[in-house]
Formats: sequence, structure tokens, C-alpha cells
Amino acid sequence: MDSPGQTFRLVVGLGNPGKEYDQTRHNAGFMVVDQIVSRAGATWQRERQWKAEIALHQGVLYCKPLSYMNLSGQPLAAAARYHKISPAQMLVIYDDVSLPLGKLRFRPGGSAGGHNGLRSIIATLGTSEVPRLRVGIGEAAGAGGLVSHVLGRFGPDEEPLFREAVDRATDAVGYVQQHGLAAAMNQFN
Repeated sequence: MDSPGQTFRLVVGLGNPGKEYDQTRHNAGFMVVDQIVSRAGATWQRERQWKAEIALHQGVLYCKPLSYMNLSGQPLAAAARYHKISPAQMLVIYDDVSLPLGKLRFRPGGSAGGHNGLRSIIATLGTSEVPRLRVGIGEAAGAGGLVSHVLGRFGPDEEPLFREAVDRATDAVGYVQQHGLAAAMNQFN
């Protein structure tokens, strides 16, 4: 149940591993958790048994699954089982093409909305009631379609707006940890 002072014990950023995907739109979740961990002064460690990078800070486990996006549920579920963390104690951060570039949206649960990483998490955990923070990357426009859009990098005119969104998302995760999901929804949605 959401309440003031609620703490998510596992904060997961979604993305694809590898240099070819670094700084792409689909790695928005990675970028947010990277900034959170950096601000906290924590460091990432590779956890082979879960196929993930993890960082621990003040009792919160931060995670970047190192499987590809469509298999994100497997590393997340392995880490959650090991640490006895329920889906309600997780916060998943990921990119969303249905939100304008830079827009943030907290949700307590719901469908995957076409996002393959979230679809994998819902299927693996067996519930759609997983709290999340969606980071808007804007709709695909022009030739190339959705895959080219999400696997593409931000243009020079988009980069400052997206960097501002990463800053706001980092602040939003701190806010939700102190004030709860309902208050964060009112503040950031």
C-alpha cells in the first residue's frame, strides 16, 4: 500500500546492453538509474548470477538488466527472488514513445502498453501491478519506423530536453522514496 515514506527496495532501469545501444532512446531507463547511482556516490557491480549490473545505496538495490530489452523480466525476477522483494516494492523506469519527449509519468501498474521490456517483466512476475516511471522519448516520425526511432540517438535539438528529463526523473525517484507514489504522481505527472 502506498504511503508517505514508502520506499521502493528495487529500482530498475531498462535498456539494452552494449556500446551500440549506449545513449539511445531505448536506454532512457539505464540513463536515469546511472544518474541516480552517480549522484549517490555508489558504484555498479556486475552480478553474473542475475545477468545484471547492481548498485546498493541506503538499502535500495538499483539494477540494470544486461539481457536485451525483451528479456528484462528474467534478471529482474532473479534479483527480486534473492532479496525477497515483491513487485509492489519495485520501481521500473523505462522509455515511452507515447509520451512527448521529456514528459514523465508515474503509474502504480497496468498494461505493458506495447513496451517489450515491461511486457517481459509482467509475464515473468505474473502481475501487471508493478510501479513504474515512464520517460517520454516522443513518437517515431518519418521514415525508419518505431525500431529505428527507439534504437536511435537524440538529435542536437532533442538532447537538452532529454537531459533535463533525466534530471527531473532522478529527482522524481528521490521524491517518491520520501513521499510515496500518490504524491509523486501529483507532483510529476
